[in-house]
Amino acid sequence: MKNIVLALLLGVAALPLWAQSSATAAGADLDAERARLAEERKAISARYDADRTACYKKFAVEGCLQESRQRRRVATDDVKRQEAEINDLERKRRGAAALDKLDEKGSSARAREADAKREESLKSQQDREQRAADHAAGRTQAASEAAEKQRQFDDKQRAHAEEQAKAARRRAEAPAARQAYEDKQRQADQHRVDNQKRNADRTKPRSAPLPDPGTAATPAATPTRP
Repeated sequence: MKNIVLALLLGVAALPLWAQSSATAAGADLDAERARLAEERKAISARYDADRTACYKKFAVEGCLQESRQRRRVATDDVKRQEAEINDLERKRRGAAALDKLDEKGSSARAREADAKREESLKSQQDREQRAADHAAGRTQAASEAAEKQRQFDDKQRAHAEEQAKAARRRAEAPAARQAYEDKQRQADQHRVDNQKRNADRTKPRSAPLPDPGTAATPAATPTRP
């Protein structure tokens, strides 16, 4: 163990000055990078919410939602990759700082071993926290998707119930509508028959007038012979 730690110390000490300065500068920028990635996560979430809102205005809702989830997954994976790189840089920075501290203090092998254990414990804790955060995000997404599916199912059930109610009303109103239609047809037929009868009465020829009784009783005058 002493030989391994000593070799690490010698390796760090042997690094060129420009390399050590670059590592320090990179460490100083980690907080800014984390802040940038946090903003990127917010932007991804905002874009996903906007995509979902737009999807519900389209005909193919499910396909649109799948595409938006895929885009969010790709963007989130990229952010996770960058965060992993930052964490790796930070671990290296902390490792170098720990070695510097051990070198300055001239601590014993027991202290160096304790520091190594603390570093390993810290890394394990960070990994556990990251896994817990990922699981929580997955559960939240699953719950959101389940709620959306339930809402769509409820909408379909409500639409089906309304259609059933309309059909029932149409069936209930059908006899009365049919009776009204038949009455209207009978009235129209009767009106047509009446019109035909009136038209026939108007076009019927009149009978010849009867002869005048007085004229008929007077005999015809006999012509006088010359």
